Amino acid sequence: MSLDTVDKLVVFLAKRDGIDKLVKTFQYVSKLACWHVEATRPDAAEKFKKWEVASGLSRKAFRTGRSLTGFNALRRNPGATPMIRFLAVLANSGEMVYFFFDHFLWLSRIGTLDPKIAKRMSFISAFGESFGYIFFIVIDCIFIRQRLQSLKKLRYPTDESKEEIDGKIKEIRGDIVMRLMGISANIADLLIALAEIEPNPFCNHTITLGISGLVSAWAGWYRNWPS
Repeated sequence: MSLDTVDKLVVFLAKRDGIDKLVKTFQYVSKLACWHVEATRPDAAEKFKKWEVASGLSRKAFRTGRSLTGFNALRRNPGATPMIRFLAVLANSGEMVYFFFDHFLWLSRIGTLDPKIAKRMSFISAFGESFGYIFFIVIDCIFIRQRLQSLKKLRYPTDESKEEIDGKIKEIRGDIVMRLMGISANIADLLIALAEIEPNPFCNHTITLGISGLVSAWAGWYRNWPS
């Protein structure tokens, strides 16, 4: 199947995932560093805070146009079953809301739009993000269950050679690991989004936010690193 303009644009935008994960690592390492030294070295804490803010704004700029990714996923590969298609619509719709309003959040924080709308844009973006992540997690859990069932079937005698069976087992296990990384990243990002939607002592604690950000970033590194 040949790629059309939307396909090509999505592929182009996806190439920035690697730098996004790198800058996300900078963002949350600097957050933790700021928290660690703020009581003893306020000058260093201020520098780490500036690094964190700059990294966060840079990531928002990198994500320009990413709202098309969910749209294209539904257009090209909505799912093999009615249940998966339904869940995919919910998951990708939430992600599209997240990225779309994140653009306005970025513009308000750099002063292009009224800074007063930043809080509202942040809430809407975080709500769409958390909504989408819940259903992405559900989808991955369904696929992991299916893959585990496939592994059980391969234990029974078949006409296939040992090499063919080993190859299938390796492929299934690899897919399970990738989906577990996806679940880890989505749960971590869900905690970060909840801190914006419903502030609470646990989600808004610097340690929670810092570790969640790094888990999400490093799971993304693993998933996107060339094999």
